[in-house]
Amino acid sequence: MAFRNLVEECEGPIAWITLDRPERRNALSLEHLRELLECLRAVGDDRALRVAVVRANGPAFCAGHDLSEMIGRDGAFFHQLFATCAEVMQTIQSIPQPVIAEVHGIATAAGCQLVASCDLAVAAEEARFATPGVRIGLFCTTPMVALTRAVGSKKAMEMLLTGEPITAAEALAAGLVNRVVPASQLRAATRALADRIVASSAFVVGLGKKAFYRQLPMAQADAYATEVMCANAAAEDAQEGMSAFLAKRTPSWRGP
Repeated sequence: MAFRNLVEECEGPIAWITLDRPERRNALSLEHLRELLECLRAVGDDRALRVAVVRANGPAFCAGHDLSEMIGRDGAFFHQLFATCAEVMQTIQSIPQPVIAEVHGIATAAGCQLVASCDLAVAAEEARFATPGVRIGLFCTTPMVALTRAVGSKKAMEMLLTGEPITAAEALAAGLVNRVVPASQLRAATRALADRIVASSAFVVGLGKKAFYRQLPMAQADAYATEVMCANAAAEDAQEGMSAFLAKRTPSWRGP
């Protein structure tokens, strides 16, 4: 697909989605969000793709929403903007492929929301994360949702109320990212994580990802997880995987 604000490249089973508005620090305009949504949906429909990586060109990962298009607009525009943004974040978690954020530079406001919404995240040591909307009179309420689920209420509240950035090391300790590496190793570390996922059954990974997000708000998550586990155990790939383990051979994944 050809986009104005991002670049999609597929290398075998991995889709690399690159935010490409470096002159705006990859701020998420409405057009940019619509393109990202279209791209993610296409990835989700492509069963040849096993993992998606969201990365960025330029000095920043993502500086949040594009404030320049938010001045003097009416409520209808804001509803469209924030609803589209929410749809992007929901799509990241609803497509069967795990989505990895590869983060360098800053990830602020909706950019921080994007990282928190991704299934996994790898960050360069110099990366910084913040929800600074409170400083300009626009509390980061929509980023708050994903952020709170990623780092917990106390750390999220501190970030939201102060707007102060946290370091990559702090983000790792808080659970916002999975890996922190030198900038020179960022691409290799992301690729290694993606390759580890690709090595497993796409069917089982997709089933597990769906179950993970469905069980989070459930009061009776154990009952739901039991039903999923039963269906998984009877599936062809699970039978193949267990048989391969017992026979000390490499499994041959077949899908659903």
